[in-house]
Amino acid sequence: MSENPRHVQLTFPPGPATDPVIYEIVTRFGVVPNIRRALIQDHSGWMVCELGGDPSAVEQAIAWMESIGVVVSNPDGDIVAG
Repeated sequence: MSENPRHVQLTFPPGPATDPVIYEIVTRFGVVPNIRRALIQDHSGWMVCELGGDPSAVEQAIAWMESIGVVVSNPDGDIVAG
C-alpha cells in the first residue's frame, strides 16, 4: 500500500456489481485496494476502500471504473475513511 492511499466510496449499479471490478483494477492498473466496508446485495451495492499504488495508476483506475458505471465519491463522514 502506498503511503497516501486514496479513500473512496464506490457505488455499484446493477451490472458492475456482479463484475470483477476489484480484480480488474489490480491486474490492469496495479492498484492495491484495501476494502474497509462493503455491502453488495440484489445486484447493486457500495464499498468504502483505500486505493494504493502509483497516484497516476489510481486516477486511471478511477476513470476506468467511472467509464463502466461505478460511481466514485469521497466517503466524507465515514468513520472508517480515515
